[in-house]
Amino acid sequence: MVAVRETFSDRLFLFACYTFLTIMAFLAVFPLLYVVSVSITPFEEVLRHGGFVVVPRKVTLEAYAQFLSRTTIPRAYLVTTYITIAGTAINLFLTTLLAYPLSRKSLPGRGALLIFVILPMVFTGGIIPTYIVVRSYGLLNTYWAMMLPWAIWTFNAVVMKTFFEQIEQSLLDAATIDGAGEFTVLWRIVLPLSLPVLSTVGLFYGVNHWNEFFQAIMYISDPDMLPLQPVLRNILIGAESPTVDSVDVTLPADTLKMAAVVLTALPILMVYPFLQKHFTKGVLLGSVKG
Repeated sequence: MVAVRETFSDRLFLFACYTFLTIMAFLAVFPLLYVVSVSITPFEEVLRHGGFVVVPRKVTLEAYAQFLSRTTIPRAYLVTTYITIAGTAINLFLTTLLAYPLSRKSLPGRGALLIFVILPMVFTGGIIPTYIVVRSYGLLNTYWAMMLPWAIWTFNAVVMKTFFEQIEQSLLDAATIDGAGEFTVLWRIVLPLSLPVLSTVGLFYGVNHWNEFFQAIMYISDPDMLPLQPVLRNILIGAESPTVDSVDVTLPADTLKMAAVVLTALPILMVYPFLQKHFTKGVLLGSVKG
């Protein structure tokens, strides 16, 4: 093999790239480090440093203990976990059933259906009509209200459809010649080859369900059915504006806010590294063609 000699301009370019990437990585990691540091630093220590702490000298877990000691937090975690798992499963199932037929060019009326599917990306029914529909179906104060109204995201359906179009048509034709029906082709051939896009779309849906807030405060009035985000919000409001019901809040609101951010983001940060490989591949392959 002939060794390729790097020129000065090549080394300079690599140096500039690595420097830029290092700065971007620092800008991305620094806010997370700051949030974690403030959440585990005693508040008097934070005040002593002017509210800016990156490496804590003293560590306390009072904010986390105060959150987790409340009976509402474990239940809210269970609710959020349930709607994340069940909601993501429903999303993937329905999105797949929509994207796969749209990826088949032999589908009658495919162009009109694509327009019908893409239009909601531009025009939506609005908050009040959606609320009326949810109420009419008797979904208020049910977990379904936090999963069904946005069961299919058009963007995710388009990404999945585009990925399905990358699969070799000869594989599908061979299965069809062997007598396989459309559902068999989808289950036995298409889905096993589509793990990257399934992981990508699943992550999109899962993060949305984990951060569920708006639909919860819109459709849920039972406090025992609230997911994690509204419960944390109620605790933080009580810390900023103490009332008779929140006299047990003894920590400053800023410390509680940082602990709330960590408690909310930690599960997603733990899951993402296992999906990163499929996530990157799915985004790239799912956006090659329009």
